[in-house]
Amino acid sequence: MLLNQIHQPEDLKGLTVEQLEQVAAETRKFLIEKLSATGGHLAPNLGVVELTIALHYLFDSPKDKFIFDVGHQSYVHKILTGRKDKFDTLRKYKGLCGFVKRSESEHDVWEAGHSSTSLSAAMGMAVARDLNGESNRVITIIGDGALTGGMALEALNHIGHEKRKLMVILNDNEMSIAPNVGALHNYLGRIRSDRHYVKAKEEFEHLIKKIPAIGGTLAKTAERLKDSFKYLVVPGVWFEELGFTYLGPVDGHNLPLLLEALKQADKVNGPVLVHVITLKGKGYSPAEADSHKWHGITPYKIESGQVLKSVGPPMYTEVFGETLIELARQDKRIVAITPAMPGGSGLLEFAKLFPDRMYDVGIAEQHAATFSAGLASLGLKPVFAVYSTFLQRAYDQVVHDICRANLNVVFAIDRAGFVGPDGETHQGVYDIAYLRSIPNMVLMMPKDENELRHMMKTAIDYDDGPIAVRYPRVNGLGVSTDEPVSPIPIGTWEVLRQGKDAAILAVGPMIPLALEAAEQLAKEGIQVRVVNARFIKPMDEAVLMQLAKEDIPVVTLEEGAQMGGFGSGVLEYYSLNNIYGMRIKLIGVPDYFVEHGSVKEQRQEVGLTAERLITELQSLVPRKKQRA
Repeated sequence: MLLNQIHQPEDLKGLTVEQLEQVAAETRKFLIEKLSATGGHLAPNLGVVELTIALHYLFDSPKDKFIFDVGHQSYVHKILTGRKDKFDTLRKYKGLCGFVKRSESEHDVWEAGHSSTSLSAAMGMAVARDLNGESNRVITIIGDGALTGGMALEALNHIGHEKRKLMVILNDNEMSIAPNVGALHNYLGRIRSDRHYVKAKEEFEHLIKKIPAIGGTLAKTAERLKDSFKYLVVPGVWFEELGFTYLGPVDGHNLPLLLEALKQADKVNGPVLVHVITLKGKGYSPAEADSHKWHGITPYKIESGQVLKSVGPPMYTEVFGETLIELARQDKRIVAITPAMPGGSGLLEFAKLFPDRMYDVGIAEQHAATFSAGLASLGLKPVFAVYSTFLQRAYDQVVHDICRANLNVVFAIDRAGFVGPDGETHQGVYDIAYLRSIPNMVLMMPKDENELRHMMKTAIDYDDGPIAVRYPRVNGLGVSTDEPVSPIPIGTWEVLRQGKDAAILAVGPMIPLALEAAEQLAKEGIQVRVVNARFIKPMDEAVLMQLAKEDIPVVTLEEGAQMGGFGSGVLEYYSLNNIYGMRIKLIGVPDYFVEHGSVKEQRQEVGLTAERLITELQSLVPRKKQRA
């Protein structure tokens, strides 16, 4: 098996093209087998096998900088750079990261979990290279979905202006996570499908090569003729107008053609874009047939493609999608918006039922936010469904275009809290801190899936400004969801368990931990009040004031950043109201990036456990009793 002989990229250098093709076949087999056990991003990686092999065969990582946009397609790169033997630990706690990670290998020169950043990073590295007097190559691999991101377009403009030597590989598989949308995607489609151009271009170049060389003048004239010809038959020369030399389209699964195209690109002394056509899921028929489903997959049976899913209550995402459909049938103002995540956000069925009220804007979170603001400004009720980690990218638009104008945009914030195997680039633990400080924002989180339904109704009925409901990437608790939805009074909390010795103010999925701890402490004679702090902003000031009057020790519990989070808000309330001497303990996510693993392992690592809660309460309560 040739793949077993590849431990570092230099091991590829002496192989023939036929042997490289064998390595490609073995790599696909390896990925299909390993990911059937671990899960992960299968379809994107199957699509870039030949491309990644070609890059490592021709160029010299890590001296030459390979910059993967997002990292969904970096598994082959990891295999070829000495990490093949760690794939049994992929996306597991303390194991191999599912994305490119600088601390994991010298070959990982850029980290990205959010798309469209690679071109800006590449430009920075190219400028640094030139200022340092070095001569290494800078090569970025970006998908056609990521190319729709505004940041990528900004970088293309700058790269074309600077004219520095830099290679952009456009991995065109017509997909990001969901099918791509937009004018740029359609433009690439025309290039892919224009067989007349490809055939005519080949014939013209063949003709030019037959003419004997009679001096530089004819050669220059021929190049001008080729350029003029291109303007006549290509449906736009957008990349070249931006200052790039455009090569392609190239079959990304034909190694000889791919190698030749990359060699030609390397000769260009300036920015060059190689347009590579690949098939997402290449080599595994279930993934080829449904690359959306197989973009990121849980463990599966190789022979049948049957995905192994745990049986249990519905995910919060599913409950959100079903509830939005229910509400949309009653309220024609409702419009759903997603930045390239209709499936992940639970909106596929909504899109089928209300095609004129569903907008997938592509990987463009900033545009999605301000687009939502525009809808709200004329009386519609936009529901912006977005992962917590991706909403970070639209922070300025949330502040400036939505909250400042006090527009009625509903934020449905999925993946709030820990996200398990996706790890630190996707953890949704910062949105409380970055949203609660913005004027006019209302922020809430449900204790269970039924309360999520009522919060959706609350958000739709709310007409006084922006409102957000955040929910985790976990299954619900299995509670009944068949009762009619009704709005919850803004800023009200719910006492779930009475107690006079201490109080836990818990948010969302921390409620079960709080109840468990209270139950255990009751056996010791310590009665703990458990409060469902479902409104993070505004908080229930009546409850907070009552706790102060009773002089009860308080523990705040949240699966979010402790710095600036819900607990900080509780401290701020008491400080602003000149209430001193309260015994308050904040429990949240500490000030570091929590890596991949299961949600349970991540909570255990940072101390979001019933055991930790019990210990903290035991340390608080005796002091009160001694004073009494």
